[in-house]
Amino acid sequence: MREGGLDATRERLLELAPGVRAIVADPTVPVDGELLDAAGEELAVVANFAVGYDNVDLEACRERGVIVTNTPGVLTNATAELALALTTAAARRLGETERALRAGEWRGWDPGAWLGTELSGATFAVIGMGRIGRRYAELVRPLAGRLVYVARSPKPEAERDLGAERLDLAEALAAADVVSLHAPGGPETRHLIGAVELERMKPTAILVNTARGSLVDSDALADALAAGRIAAAGLDVYENEPEVPASLLAAPNCVLAPHVGSATTKARNAMAVSVAENVLAVLTGTEPPNRVA
Repeated sequence: MREGGLDATRERLLELAPGVRAIVADPTVPVDGELLDAAGEELAVVANFAVGYDNVDLEACRERGVIVTNTPGVLTNATAELALALTTAAARRLGETERALRAGEWRGWDPGAWLGTELSGATFAVIGMGRIGRRYAELVRPLAGRLVYVARSPKPEAERDLGAERLDLAEALAAADVVSLHAPGGPETRHLIGAVELERMKPTAILVNTARGSLVDSDALADALAAGRIAAAGLDVYENEPEVPASLLAAPNCVLAPHVGSATTKARNAMAVSVAENVLAVLTGTEPPNRVA
């Protein structure tokens, strides 16, 4: 086994690749034609240590007969729970209030200070009703006065079990008090939320993103927060990780986490097991449990 480590450069990965039969990559590692060619004809599988696989060039893998797998299901609860945590933290301005307290700025109880948003009775919009989006919807259902969702196809079970209403994106953004993003990354969804979409949202609305940083135009979001066009945001993912735009760092009422959606002991252990099972299946000539290409 050749281990690149979390700090491995692109050049180091290309040095390690020749002759390997499997590549295990996290979402920050671009697996493209160059890396595949560096690995050579022995390469059989790319096992992504994540649910999303927009870092993997699927077509390049198909052309070379390389199987691609991911780790769905095992991190659903962890990521949905973090989305809920970011929702409540942003609604109650916990990022701002903690920073003020630690800086010694708190002068005692003030009935007009740090007023946030109550979520009971709010309209929640879930953008992407896959496993994680569905679980988030289940978690917020007891709070929601109305639950709407955006998806490429209807989700009859969510409509039946949760009372969710399917809307198009513009309708959902206009209606929502909370917008939580659970769509996949990739060219089709890049900047799904930009300046135009943020303008459609209520000035009291909250945006949450635990899916992919590319879904949100960071500069447009920072501008919207600074101008009060939306009330708050809770983010766990960014466009060019680990870089976080200075505009977001400076934005008011923006709760930021360092991509920890799946960071529970239970989820990460299960992801490691899933990756191992996928790799071993391919290398022993059987169908992997979580094949995506």
